[in-house]
Amino acid sequence: MNTLTLHIPPDHPSFAGHFPGMPITPGVVLLDLALHAIAAQLQLDLQHCQIRNLKFLNPVLPDTHLILHYEMNASGTVQFDIMDQQRVAATGVFHA
Repeated sequence: MNTLTLHIPPDHPSFAGHFPGMPITPGVVLLDLALHAIAAQLQLDLQHCQIRNLKFLNPVLPDTHLILHYEMNASGTVQFDIMDQQRVAATGVFHA
């Protein structure tokens, strides 16, 4: 399994409206960060990416450092987990 680190800065523009007074990282931001980080490492084209399974399990707060674990199998399917310390924030499977 491969590992990358991600960071959601506290001034990320998504926090302004999601949610005022108690900001949490939108799932689409987590997914975007993960997919683009994995694609850069594996030199994948995400233009026709198919997400087969995606679960958001725990909220991610501003200024959080995340650990992204991912693995591509022989058929080109990529399984990934985004972790906030010891909690799984999101998990998914995609094919690019």
